[in-house]
Amino acid sequence: MSLEVISKKVLDLIPADAKVERLATGMQFTEGPVWNARGGFLVFSDIPANHMKRWSPIDGLTDYRVPSGKSNGLTYDRQGRLLACEHANRRVTRTEADGTISVIASHYKKKKLNSPNDVIVKSDGAVYFSDPPYGLGEAFGTPGEQEQPCQGVYRLSPDGKTLTLLVDDFDRPNGLCFSPDESLLYINDTARMHIRVFQVQANGSIDKGKLFAKEKGEGGVPDGMKVDVRGNVYLTGPGGIWIFSPQGKHLGILKVPEGTANLAFTGPSCRTLIITATTSIYRVECKVPGIPV
Repeated sequence: MSLEVISKKVLDLIPADAKVERLATGMQFTEGPVWNARGGFLVFSDIPANHMKRWSPIDGLTDYRVPSGKSNGLTYDRQGRLLACEHANRRVTRTEADGTISVIASHYKKKKLNSPNDVIVKSDGAVYFSDPPYGLGEAFGTPGEQEQPCQGVYRLSPDGKTLTLLVDDFDRPNGLCFSPDESLLYINDTARMHIRVFQVQANGSIDKGKLFAKEKGEGGVPDGMKVDVRGNVYLTGPGGIWIFSPQGKHLGILKVPEGTANLAFTGPSCRTLIITATTSIYRVECKVPGIPV
């Protein structure tokens, strides 16, 4: 059975007989899935291979960008331009309409970023990203010295001119997502195995935050994270995808055959959950749609 039920409320979100289907395999470490609704395809990262991959129901698995700067998190901005966290280059980039690549963040206070990891875009166009040091080694980036004094989460203003450090007390900040109304920002800490939640202020900054939920166990850690239209939080963790209510109650675990790294709601109805899991990508159909990118 693919679904471990901890609260019966999870059955309102995931069918009891949910089947986790493998769509493609043969990668090294998959990450950063994002759905291109206009084109009907998925883009995701294979970090150690230095590839971005593309998958669609029609074409299957193909290359999208090689090399990729050992990209990790990916998303689209409000103009449909691809944003990428590039570990190897220690920067966040944007692919313009003509295909050229622009750097939108690479330094803070004249020092290099660590290795931007996950990225999301608010409805006003502000870009939020996490910056742990995972890309400062050979496998997932390029060997280098850490210049920033912290592992931060940053906000780039809608006009792209001001980069602000929002929070600096994380051990390994990783996955990010907003609540459906964007009043809350969820940030997980891989090393501490928990999620914190912050109130988003009118100017885009965040408050001091509080603990939202914790994970425990072996075989997985908090990494990629998404929210559905009801405000339920879906997070990678031990055994698969952990699902939490908007109040932080653990509802269940969607079991996946490999260690999970990230996930994305996809398809015309945004009810198809695609999971990047080590060497493969998987798919499962949900009852409730996620927040579209």
